[in-house]
Amino acid sequence: MNTGTASGIMEQKTRKGIHAPLFALWAAMGSMVMMFGSLTSAYIVRQAAGNWLEFRMPDIFYYSTVVILLSSVTLHGSYWAFRNGKETMYKLLLPLTVLLGIGFIIMQYQGWNILYSIGVALDGNPGGSFFYVISGIHAAHVIGGVFALTVAMLHAFTLKYKPTEKRRRRFQLVLHYWHFVDFLWLYLFLFLLIQ
Repeated sequence: MNTGTASGIMEQKTRKGIHAPLFALWAAMGSMVMMFGSLTSAYIVRQAAGNWLEFRMPDIFYYSTVVILLSSVTLHGSYWAFRNGKETMYKLLLPLTVLLGIGFIIMQYQGWNILYSIGVALDGNPGGSFFYVISGIHAAHVIGGVFALTVAMLHAFTLKYKPTEKRRRRFQLVLHYWHFVDFLWLYLFLFLLIQ
């Protein structure tokens, strides 16, 4: 089989339809939505069963929410700059996004420490356990996003600036995933706040 012809056919399919890695990412994000939907449903059912510890969410979770939403703004700005020939802006906003992502994780950890210090333990009442599990699984996904952002940042500073279609699509994958984990946290934060 002629591999040159096969790659040409693959490129044509990519141009006409959705990019295969982007489709795979959206499918993975769909499974994450189902997982967190199941966790929040289980939270509601278990809470209704009684023996549920009520506690006030520490203020640091409010601040971490602002930080992660701000990181979406900076990453989107970096992506826009990459596409529009603004190399300096692209290279400034991308590391800032990484720092904000790391800041979010640190703030989540500090929030868990505050919860523990007021008697809300992971292995204690189901109310606290659910909070740790839901926010902890989300934080693990954010750590994966920070890793992807770090790789994108390495590309930004080690490769010559050249906004090719291949690099744009690679950056787009990071952008979509990061927006997803940001808005997923907003949903989880509001859910945990009103429950």
